[in-house]
Amino acid sequence: MVETSPAPRERPLSPHLQIYRWTIPMALSILHRITGMALAAGTLLFAWWLVAVALGAQAFAQVHAVIVSWPGMLVMVGFTFALIFHFLNGIRHLVWDVGLGFEVRTARLSGWLVLGLAVILTGVTWYLACPLAGGAP
Repeated sequence: MVETSPAPRERPLSPHLQIYRWTIPMALSILHRITGMALAAGTLLFAWWLVAVALGAQAFAQVHAVIVSWPGMLVMVGFTFALIFHFLNGIRHLVWDVGLGFEVRTARLSGWLVLGLAVILTGVTWYLACPLAGGAP
C-alpha cells in the first residue's frame, strides 16, 4: 500500500500591518529606530565637517556651501529633530525601564508629549541658532 501525505492544513496567516490600528506608541517606536539611523548618518556629516575644518579654509568653504544650501539646511533641521526626538524618547524608555508609564492612557499621552516637545524644541533651537549663523531667517 502506498502512503500519501495528508493534504496541507490551512493555517492562519500572520497578522499584517493592514489589520492593526496605528497607535502613537507603535508609530513612535518605528520613528525611534528611524531617528537612530538618521543620527548615525548625520554623524558622518559631522565627521566630514570636522575633517574640512582641519584641512583648511577651502575645504571648509566647500562643506559650508553644501550645509547652508536649502537641501543642506533641510538635512540639518532633520538631524536636529532626530537628535532631540531620540533623546526625549530615550528618556521615556528609561521611565518605562523602571516600570512606570505602561498604562495605555499614560503611554499615549507621553508619546504625544515627546513628539510635541521634539517639534517645539527643534523650532526653538533653529530660531535661536539662525541669528548666530549670520542673521538668516
